[in-house]
Amino acid sequence: MHGYHHRRGRPEFARETENGERTTTRVQLEMPPQAMERLQRLKERTEAASYAEVIRNALRLLEALVDERERGSEFALKRRNGDTMAYKIFV
Repeated sequence: MHGYHHRRGRPEFARETENGERTTTRVQLEMPPQAMERLQRLKERTEAASYAEVIRNALRLLEALVDERERGSEFALKRRNGDTMAYKIFV
């Protein structure tokens, strides 16, 4: 089970091992104001419960994209009007 917990006012990531013991890894990030604003906006737009949830989702997406790139995949976007365009994620 994964969760987001606060201890002494500081966020930390927590998970339980197979035998039910809780293990935690504290992650401290320093972000410039613009990056923090982006994180806040993404939390609101995605209705995420926490910043940790936004970051976990971003990591899953990035990992999936990197896996596909390593398999030789190319990325494309399909617009609402049906137009398809190449999308250069990794420049």
